[in-house]
Amino acid sequence: MNESSLMEKIVSLAKRRGFVFPGSEIYGGLAGTYDYGPMGVLLNNNIKNFWWKKFVEERDDVYAVDASILMHPRVWEASGHTKGFSDPLVEDKVTHKRYRADHLLEDAGVIAHGLSIIDMGEKIRDLKLKSPEGNELTEPKVFNLLVEAGIGAVEGQKESVFLRGEITQGVHVNFKNVLDSMHPKLPFGIAQIGKAFRNEIVPGNFLFRVREFEQMELQYYIKPDSMGGKQHYEYWKQFSMDWYEGLGIRPENLRFRQHEEHERAHYAQDAWDIEFNSPMGWKEAWGIHHRGDWDLRRHQEYSGISLQYLDPNTNERFTPSIIETSGGVGRAFLFVLLDAYREDSLGGETRVYLALSPKIAPVKAMVSPLLKNKPELVARAHEVRALLKKVHSAIAWDDNGNIGKRYRRQDEIGTPFCITVDFDTLGERPELKDTVTLRQRDTGAQERLTVSDVAKRIHLAIQ
Repeated sequence: MNESSLMEKIVSLAKRRGFVFPGSEIYGGLAGTYDYGPMGVLLNNNIKNFWWKKFVEERDDVYAVDASILMHPRVWEASGHTKGFSDPLVEDKVTHKRYRADHLLEDAGVIAHGLSIIDMGEKIRDLKLKSPEGNELTEPKVFNLLVEAGIGAVEGQKESVFLRGEITQGVHVNFKNVLDSMHPKLPFGIAQIGKAFRNEIVPGNFLFRVREFEQMELQYYIKPDSMGGKQHYEYWKQFSMDWYEGLGIRPENLRFRQHEEHERAHYAQDAWDIEFNSPMGWKEAWGIHHRGDWDLRRHQEYSGISLQYLDPNTNERFTPSIIETSGGVGRAFLFVLLDAYREDSLGGETRVYLALSPKIAPVKAMVSPLLKNKPELVARAHEVRALLKKVHSAIAWDDNGNIGKRYRRQDEIGTPFCITVDFDTLGERPELKDTVTLRQRDTGAQERLTVSDVAKRIHLAIQ
């Protein structure tokens, strides 16, 4: 398959089969925004539920919060976002299109990380860099990524706030509340799934870089001990990789990459990414960062409230260190689709299917009567579906078109199994009475099984 066209095929399939639609499409769209359709909502929720299960439900040392999107402006001063959360912007003098100066420099072979706005401007002039359209560029300027909003009832007297640029700070400002209400013992984590917003200069690559997105994060608090910290850090690195592979993504399409020293935030003791081998190259899918005590220390300083931990065994007070494991739901969604996309030949025809893991597939199985104009087949098929829905609720019904077209539709949304009720099910051949045809998505292979055996097959596949 031509990798350069893979993203185009995914975008087309996502819209055609109800996974993702362009935001506000009937009004011409809004750059960097997307809406999830019926299949997309199911897949998105399955990804989040799988994360929640592994990072929260199956653990005794993790607590959940759901912090507000709107936060006190001082939160973003303490975290450094109002000063340091920015990208270098340049503009095409003719088309007025905006670009990130660091990306243009990196495309020209220059390591832009760590360069000041002035240095970037000098490099652009020295190299005589032009815009992608071949036009002159403006001088770089700082472009803050926080999305500003106003709250209050009276126009002109509204208080200026920001839509959160990350969900991390909502956890840290609730550190004391969790301590006081739940009395956890170190080490422990606080987990959250939530929306964040960034005023991206150049959103693009479908769901990879957008202005509104959802994050899944765990902030894990530990005693500030270098040896223990390294052990915890390595544990959460591997735990995160195991989770990503658990989505069904092929291991050869995932790798670890450690941030070079010039890439790391000044407070980071270590930083690694899980990267996915995408059509755009190896791209960040997940981040595991050792943040030290930066966040709690800064919020303690700016709020005047103690965020220290009292060790019940030693009566020692200290500010815990933090290990963060974090990633975007949309990126996981995109990478799952990219990894699962397949084209092959089946029955003499070219087909497209998504080889999704049954655990996260939006539909686990489809039940269909062989002919929709035969009431006895339709009635029996409804009975079969009702029985299978006791195994899982996501059992679809499809009687539109011939059976081959139904299979193709289900292949494209990644349904692992298709179940067909035919005349043999009704007893036309007595030895096959009460059996159905079970079709496997990946191979197209079919077999006759009892409904109870089909239920067992589905149950095993989704565990």
